[in-house]
Amino acid sequence: MKFFLVFIHFLNISLAINYSEHISSIIYNKCTSCHRPNQIAGYLPLTNYSEVYNQKEAIAYAISGNSSNLSRHGKPSMPPWPPNRNYSTLLYERYLEEDEVHLVLDWIDTGAYQGDPILESPMPIFSEDSMIGEPDANYIMQESYTIDGNFEDDYRCFIIDLDFNNDKAISAIEFRPGNKEAVHHALVTYVESGSADYLDEQDDEYGYECYGGFGLNTSTDIVGGYTPGSFTAKYPIGIGRTIPANSDLIVQIHYAPSLVPQIDRSSVNIFFNDEIVDRELKQFIFDDWDFVLPPNIETTITNTLVIPNDISLTSFFPHCHLLGESWEIYAITSLGQNIPIIKIDDWDFDWQSFYYPEYMLVIPGGSTLYAKCTYNNKSSNPDNPNNPPVTVYPGLGTNDEMFYIPFDYLDYRQGDENIYLGQVSYTFGDLNNDNDINVGDIVVLVNLILSDQYSNSGDLNQDNTLNVSDVVLMVNLILGRINLD
Repeated sequence: MKFFLVFIHFLNISLAINYSEHISSIIYNKCTSCHRPNQIAGYLPLTNYSEVYNQKEAIAYAISGNSSNLSRHGKPSMPPWPPNRNYSTLLYERYLEEDEVHLVLDWIDTGAYQGDPILESPMPIFSEDSMIGEPDANYIMQESYTIDGNFEDDYRCFIIDLDFNNDKAISAIEFRPGNKEAVHHALVTYVESGSADYLDEQDDEYGYECYGGFGLNTSTDIVGGYTPGSFTAKYPIGIGRTIPANSDLIVQIHYAPSLVPQIDRSSVNIFFNDEIVDRELKQFIFDDWDFVLPPNIETTITNTLVIPNDISLTSFFPHCHLLGESWEIYAITSLGQNIPIIKIDDWDFDWQSFYYPEYMLVIPGGSTLYAKCTYNNKSSNPDNPNNPPVTVYPGLGTNDEMFYIPFDYLDYRQGDENIYLGQVSYTFGDLNNDNDINVGDIVVLVNLILSDQYSNSGDLNQDNTLNVSDVVLMVNLILGRINLD
């Protein structure tokens, strides 16, 4: 009798959970943006039931992170999001809710049935040209670059002439990969026109080899970047960054290992700030070029920096190389208050990124900024480029290490802590795909909430769930009280 009851329970679960009604929405909204043709994970597409079914064991391993595949207690590797979400709240976090993980694993456990295809969640509309609207200018690489099919990482810098005759106020710089299967991540800076040409001229191929930086003799602001699945921040009205006339962009691209030759011709979208910019975005670099990492041990480097005046942080980019193990960055105010900024428990060089606080993060003057990075220079570190381990010093090369954190910030103004930094695409909210946001979209949104389904287009506040807050935002959007562009 006991066996019979267990069997009936198992049968009820298997009949209840199916791909169309329960799993497709999770996969399409949280996996398919990268796992589709011509994207960084195009080799493992997840665009329909058949593809997901055939990869169900790989999916189970990736979202649970345990070699037994269906264990619930491992360390997940997908979706890729290195920061500790319990430490601080950041924009555009990529993750599965705990109940979503269990739902997918239960579905796999009980046979991975399809269900009624008519009930399958609609595929989101993925933007190919820009994630944040129509750019004011687009600059494409002057030539195509060929990535050798030698299954090795390739770090390449390319110079792009901006042809600005006047200083330009910029609200966003958006890198767009040409070959999304090949481009793993990118960084963007600017320099005086022609000042980096000598680096390009020293290399026989288009662009020049670079790793860990741009190969320059001087420090420059990092003004843009890209990782798969990430969004570019378009700053609020009145806030921007000035790019001087007669400047060049330098784009550093990390091409992922490939078994076959690949061709890339990426581009950069630039958004001018048409409004009067009365707040200039600034950047400071919190770095250390004077440390030593002895072989066969872990070393933690801690640095401090006193913040003299009130500032509002808008982004940060912790960066180290292959020995990096973890990061923790926080501030302690003069009154002893702890302000957590970001914590990365398991650093992964392949998934570094720019990070944005949900709202401007205010650091009062007199606070001390702390940054801790732990480096693993043991032979047991599979990413250690040296075997056996050797003493490692700071530098830009593959076998060197870095302690480097650019912070974008503004001088504080009252109310900064209430300024939301999220960017919602102009397509967000248009749930019925009629190129307008109206009452019909509210009806669709309410139905999605009632059926416990998810849609990127309906998640107006970008909190990775659909709820009444999104309905309120949509109503205000229709009434013209807010502008999500």
